[in-house]
Amino acid sequence: MRTSSNPAFRNLPSGGGYANFDYGRGGAPAGQAQTAPPQTSRPMTIDDVVTKTAITLGLAVLTGTATFVVGGPLISLALPAALIGFVISLVIIFKKKVSPGLVIAYSLVEGVFLGGISYLFGQLSGLGTGVIMQAVAGTVGVFAAMLVVYKTGAIRVTPKLTKWIIGAVAGVAVLMLVNLLASFFMEGGLGLRQAGPLGIAFSLLCIGIAAFSFLLDFDAADKAIKGGADAKLSWYIAFGLMTTLVWLYIEFLRLFSMLNQD
Repeated sequence: MRTSSNPAFRNLPSGGGYANFDYGRGGAPAGQAQTAPPQTSRPMTIDDVVTKTAITLGLAVLTGTATFVVGGPLISLALPAALIGFVISLVIIFKKKVSPGLVIAYSLVEGVFLGGISYLFGQLSGLGTGVIMQAVAGTVGVFAAMLVVYKTGAIRVTPKLTKWIIGAVAGVAVLMLVNLLASFFMEGGLGLRQAGPLGIAFSLLCIGIAAFSFLLDFDAADKAIKGGADAKLSWYIAFGLMTTLVWLYIEFLRLFSMLNQD
């Protein structure tokens, strides 16, 4: 499997073995190699990736905006939506079969979660939509910057860099879990998600790691295109990119919310 800090991209075949990946209808059964793409398929292009990513993000923005604007009972759906989105993401990752319907469903429920959590952070910071605009600007800015870094080759994706980023992602994931467990026994847990120097430093660390994760995501997508992957795989890549974007956006929400608290 392809190495990436993003679980979705780690499920991609390595070594250009995309003929073994189950593309759904028209492709060879999962785990069975096919010597040539099915007649109904075509190689994936960068336009496919851009289009599918735009669709998934657009759907998330649509349901997120509706949740935020309507507010009230829809805000209470944020937690259930997060849990449903998590389950759907696991199915997408471990199913090893391209499923546009599941990716679309993930985008819709993730939008509800983002709309609800954006509303809560807006209230917490006292800035309302101001903190949301800051988080959106930060997310778009980091994404664009890392895309330029990748395309210009300013930072090359090497095995050493890949291992460092994967280790960093795993490290912060463990810290988040420990902080969550500690919060059951002491107020604020380890303080990693509390307003203060430690909380701000941890958010900055997460933002930095998420930013570097984009390099691995771009590299995985680039190699899939060059490897002649089926166009349907663009849905899978769009899902992977969206998971990193969601993580980055939430971290910016936390950071700006803490910075604007009295």
